Amino acid sequence: MKHGKKYVDSAKLVERSRLYDTAEALELCIKTGTAKFDETVEVHVKLGVDGRHADQQVRGAVVLPHGTGKTVRVLAICKPEKEEEARAAGAEFVGGADMVQKIQSEGWMDFDVVITTPDMMGMVGRLGRVLGPRGLMPNPKAGTVAPDIARAITEAKAGKIEYRLDKTNIIHCPIGKVSFGVEKLMTNFNTLLDAVNKAKPAAAKGQYIRSCVVASTMGPGVKINPTKVG
Repeated sequence: MKHGKKYVDSAKLVERSRLYDTAEALELCIKTGTAKFDETVEVHVKLGVDGRHADQQVRGAVVLPHGTGKTVRVLAICKPEKEEEARAAGAEFVGGADMVQKIQSEGWMDFDVVITTPDMMGMVGRLGRVLGPRGLMPNPKAGTVAPDIARAITEAKAGKIEYRLDKTNIIHCPIGKVSFGVEKLMTNFNTLLDAVNKAKPAAAKGQYIRSCVVASTMGPGVKINPTKVG
């Protein structure tokens, strides 16, 4: 794979075999995030679990203290009596069967998060094939199926992110923008890793956090010493 000059220059700043302390790694992320836009900083954590087993699944949600730096467009699907509450909490799109129909018939997807109440899951469940592959299907563990819809919307707007294992037992999550600076990124990083540690399954054996890498959107990966975050 060929990389551009900017990437190659940035990669020279990172020692590929070295395991960095978190603060130093985030500092390097900021230095190597040289694109013309405000790059997102992502964390990639490989866990010592086997997600194929139900008792070793790692999934949850956490509100990052400084948010993600991204404007989140919320679709709230609820009963008519909850609609005003959802709008007041900041949801851009609010409705019930009409919204489900719009997604099904028009393929409408102009939102980043879907939040619903438990009593609407029978209807929202029909969207599983459409929303599931995109990671948008509401889920109680992610806090996107909640009786208190206003609170769920407020948290999503404030920077609530979902973490879950992919097929290779890695969690990929954004923790903010390059413009946040080391201190804010560090706080968000620690909040995410604390949540992942607390979600450690009882069935997990050996070293739980096997590796941890941070990278800006266009920059090289920087390895963090996993024993310092585990």
